[in-house]
Amino acid sequence: MAKGGFRGMPGGSGANMGQLLQQAQKMQQAAMKAQEEILASNFEATSGGGVVKAVIGGDHQLKELTIDPSAVSPDDVEMLQDMIIAACNEAQRKLAEVSESKMGGFTGGMKMPF
Repeated sequence: MAKGGFRGMPGGSGANMGQLLQQAQKMQQAAMKAQEEILASNFEATSGGGVVKAVIGGDHQLKELTIDPSAVSPDDVEMLQDMIIAACNEAQRKLAEVSESKMGGFTGGMKMPF
């Protein structure tokens, strides 16, 4: 290797590479912290005017499902099923939105499965 470092490296020293590595480590730590915050969070959504409530954890698991007794009608089970699906899907959407918001800066806008 020629004196002065690698060809094309500004300044010819390892100081720039060291700075890049430090920045990468800081970004990795911040991404890990954001991911931990997401995992520790819960995302709540309701449907049917609030008669069905779903809570999804940051791990994408359904944590809680609350159904107001007024929503339970043996004559209209399909509507109750639709409200449950709507509440769960909305909670999942909220989780995806927060994940994208917190992690988007680290992934360069690339969609990542969290």
